[in-house]
Amino acid sequence: MQEVYEFLKKCSAYFIATVEGDQPRVRPFGTVNIFDDKLYIQTGKVKNVAKQITLNPKVEICAFNGTEWIRVAATLVEDKRFEAQQSMLDAYPDLQGRYAAGDGNTQVYYLKDAEAVFSSFTDAPRTVNF
Repeated sequence: MQEVYEFLKKCSAYFIATVEGDQPRVRPFGTVNIFDDKLYIQTGKVKNVAKQITLNPKVEICAFNGTEWIRVAATLVEDKRFEAQQSMLDAYPDLQGRYAAGDGNTQVYYLKDAEAVFSSFTDAPRTVNF
């Protein structure tokens, strides 16, 4: 999990795929945090992505650093605790102008049953589960 976190953090932006009905939806994200030994992402409850995750919490994350890429398939689990939200906002202070822990809009999710596949053009894929 730590390796996945570090890869995503270094990329600064990653893409998350959700499903809306029968249509895949992909958009960039930038938040990633470790809290209580779990890997977390963050969004706003009013966004379409949050509504899609509520209906189908299975997602895939993809990031590319120029030579290697990662794909992470997981189920997202919302953590409604104030402490989990605040931990994310502490890690990303620039979000505090738009979000506040306990504001009813800030949502943080941890990745459950995650399978991360690290790939490159030169090496064999390597899988990490957490």
